[in-house]
Amino acid sequence: MSNAKNYDVIGIGNAIVDVISPGSDTFLDQMGITKGIMQLIERERAELLYASMERRVEAPGGSVGNTIAGIGELGLQTAFIGKVKDDALGSFYADALRKAGTAFPLPPQNVELPTSRSMIFVSPDGERSMNTYLGAGADISSVDVPDVFGTGLLFLEGYLFDKDEGKTAFSEAAAKMKAAGGRSVITISDPFCAERHRTDFKRLIADDMDIAIGNAAEWMTLYETDDLDKALHMAAEVCDIVACTRSGDAVWVQQGAQRFTADVTAVTPLDATGAGDQFAAGFLYGVSTGRSLDIAAQMGVLCAAEVIAHIGPRPEISMAKVFSEHGLI
Repeated sequence: MSNAKNYDVIGIGNAIVDVISPGSDTFLDQMGITKGIMQLIERERAELLYASMERRVEAPGGSVGNTIAGIGELGLQTAFIGKVKDDALGSFYADALRKAGTAFPLPPQNVELPTSRSMIFVSPDGERSMNTYLGAGADISSVDVPDVFGTGLLFLEGYLFDKDEGKTAFSEAAAKMKAAGGRSVITISDPFCAERHRTDFKRLIADDMDIAIGNAAEWMTLYETDDLDKALHMAAEVCDIVACTRSGDAVWVQQGAQRFTADVTAVTPLDATGAGDQFAAGFLYGVSTGRSLDIAAQMGVLCAAEVIAHIGPRPEISMAKVFSEHGLI
């Protein structure tokens, strides 16, 4: 095996630079932005919104990128595979990840499309409205995935499943991970994604994944039922560990017929960006370090609660210290 280092967790996802700015409801109306959802936009619209932002904060983002950063902060050896152009934002992304201690094995590429970016407007009530331009990051294929497979976890981003190249890259990467003695994890990412690619998604979870993470809407969409309990049992019949976040309600983790739960303390969000990403970070940290699934779920809940209490998609305090305070480590 050619990897010199055995990573605890490797992520493959869309490398997106988050550009975050405050945005009033009036501003959102004026700009024709639908509040509270993620919209895909074209390059021209991206430039217009970027120019209209006040007090911009730039941060390396992308769903799985945020999760991997959270796991890295907890002290595990992490790598993130994402595609960026060799432009200013691409260099910023690669440098920021390396400075935070996460390896970025695919260097910025000489490609036509610019680095992906998401203009995120945070309303006074903490709701975020994301306007994402899918540039270079959305075009990951098997040739972009370096051989870094080992005995840890491979974490895959559902958004990249939108293209056939991404589907192939995921299946091939999962097979290589399995051969190296590791396990593979998918985050469903988005109910619309689950709707568009239901058959392929269900096949991937059944054939290639050891762990799958989603929210209630995603699981019910995937299995075409309004009974969440039924959806999770269907998933657990074909996948070893199935985790489900339920907004303000307790998290459910299904393993076979057994259910683990982690209670959620209601927190008024200042900025909901990254809640699901950081749940995944805490949960996968727990799984990676051999914790029981109820403890891993509690770790996920604590990470999500921390990140929604401030602006930005990554933790600002030591989560290891928080875990220790709660008697989890």
